[in-house]
Amino acid sequence: MSLLLRSALSVPQLHLRVAAKFHSARSCSNFNVTGYMPEAAAFPGVRDYPGLRDLSVQHPQRFWGTLGRERLAWISPFHTVSDCDLTQGRIRWFEGGQLNVSVNCIDRHVHTSPDKVALIWERDEPGTQVKITYRQLLEVTCRLANTLKRQGVRKGDRVVIYMPASPIAVASMLACARIGAVHTVVFAGFSAEALANRIQDAQSETVITTNQALRGGRVIELKKTVDQAVELCPSIKRVLIAMRTDNKVPMSNIDIPLEEEMMKEEAVCDPVAMESEDMLFLLYTSGSTGKPKGVVHTQAGYLLYTSLTHKYVFDYHDGDVFGCVADIGWITGHSYVVYGPLCNGGTTVLFESTPVYPNPGRYWETVERLKINHFYGAPTAIRLLLKYGDTWVKSHDRSSLKTLGTVGEPINSEAWNWYYKVVGEGRCPVLDTWWQTETGGICISPRPASRDAKIVPTMAMRPFFGIDPVLVDDQGRRLEGNKVSGSLCIAKPWPGMARTIYNDHDRFVDTYFKAYPNHFFTGDGAHRSEEGYYQITGRLDDVINISGHRLGTAEIEGAVNQHQVVAESAAIGCAHEVKGEGSYVFIVLKDGINIAEDIIDKELKDIVSQKIAKYAAPDHIQIVKRLPKTRSGKIMRRVLRKIVENKIDELGDLTTLDDHRAVEEIVAGREKILEKEAKN
Repeated sequence: MSLLLRSALSVPQLHLRVAAKFHSARSCSNFNVTGYMPEAAAFPGVRDYPGLRDLSVQHPQRFWGTLGRERLAWISPFHTVSDCDLTQGRIRWFEGGQLNVSVNCIDRHVHTSPDKVALIWERDEPGTQVKITYRQLLEVTCRLANTLKRQGVRKGDRVVIYMPASPIAVASMLACARIGAVHTVVFAGFSAEALANRIQDAQSETVITTNQALRGGRVIELKKTVDQAVELCPSIKRVLIAMRTDNKVPMSNIDIPLEEEMMKEEAVCDPVAMESEDMLFLLYTSGSTGKPKGVVHTQAGYLLYTSLTHKYVFDYHDGDVFGCVADIGWITGHSYVVYGPLCNGGTTVLFESTPVYPNPGRYWETVERLKINHFYGAPTAIRLLLKYGDTWVKSHDRSSLKTLGTVGEPINSEAWNWYYKVVGEGRCPVLDTWWQTETGGICISPRPASRDAKIVPTMAMRPFFGIDPVLVDDQGRRLEGNKVSGSLCIAKPWPGMARTIYNDHDRFVDTYFKAYPNHFFTGDGAHRSEEGYYQITGRLDDVINISGHRLGTAEIEGAVNQHQVVAESAAIGCAHEVKGEGSYVFIVLKDGINIAEDIIDKELKDIVSQKIAKYAAPDHIQIVKRLPKTRSGKIMRRVLRKIVENKIDELGDLTTLDDHRAVEEIVAGREKILEKEAKN
């Protein structure tokens, strides 16, 4: 264990249409609008949640200006709430204002509650958690910031952080914010090539990493990966290495032992005054061209939006423990592990392990031990754990839980019901949240809402304050009314949205604002229900056109996943002689299933015919052991398409693939199917 961490330890420490109703923690017979949002006192005539929601959309300058002034600590006040033109991709909020994000996330809480726990580091081995107070976090951040300055890092420099979830990783992000450097966190599971690509695009001179990482009982050689990446990146001048384990690693002339250098520095570092629209961080996300794009988020707007969504989506209260189990390498980790909770003075969990280590009860054992109140995870993990049954859940006390959230992809009905009934014991609202790296924070979610407002399973449902979603057809015309489906766009800018793609603003405009002028195009399809609620139907590039009928792959998967033998599935389009395009569905069975494949095939086609339409029935069904996924849990559909198209030599970049056996097994299975078809 590092010196830094030793010093930290030394301080004391249902059916789809069934509507589920939940009572708000702050509800009472008469809604107290100023108790709910104190700034509402500045909005005469607003008396309830619908009034706040309407004001936020109809008078965004007034709404965001008031909250911006009150919720953030400013060095200099802003003079302009917003100056935006979506046709040009120009988004500017709180101009004229100066602040420092690290001060908003640490210093101001140190002044009021220095010994309050800021971070709970849930390390790989259960029961070895480390708690870090706001006072400790400030000291670590300042020492690290001073170290970066001494090593030559300046305001505006891009610093690549390649680390597992840990207090030193969070301090690295906040230290960059403190001195005005721009951090770009790269998921610590990415390959050397993927890391090098991001270093090169960010034109970075500095990398912060650890000697090794621990995950799922395995040791991961992070430093070795960084060494390989640095060989491809002559721009790198320094690599700062923190010690996650006691194992020594080879050090070159540009390698710097981070904790040793930090202990030489003062525990005080003056924060740099940053303009509201200065860059806070870059975060790389995959693009349709195959080249990762560096999404830019700036200071004030992003911080305000993440703090508000954290507070009001989850109904977070002082003293709650917030357990987002996403990695800090993804936007979910940025917004709901680090910036949102810390800006609100909350206690946030850093989860280093996996859902199944040392057993499939890990999440729930962690909930019991840390007394987590809000649990936020991915549907992929929920579906994985569902396969193992209820015992792993029920053997742990989950009475501390207040809300359950999902993020990253739409959740299917079976997983939603299991999450709600088994994990949450039928008493915790399940919040299916929709948002993206580009949106900065949650945009559509069942909460916030009016008191006792219902939650419809598997639906994201309601737009957040200031979010104005619209559905448009293929000709770019707005679809009015309910019971309609189309491309999901957002009609008005909001503070948390991305500002550009690093060094490629033209690509930013072309990707998000060109298809539907004066709208932000999300790239997702959605359905607006009879009651006006939103349901995400999947990426628009995951749409199959069957005999002229557009069908989202998520719809097919949603139907297939309702069969009792299916753990998860992935549907893609495939060539069809008659229909033009058909569907090919890969399924993973639950453990212990012993049913003939031809019976499963028939029943799945029948259920899709029943749930959607006969034309939607899959043309091909292939049973597989596992699906090819990225390390963040997303299914690599482009790989499945190439396999079905028999273009094995065109699989492309597989550096983000979590388990290469998945591809090998699927290719072998596909070859057997082709041999069988040839014989027939």
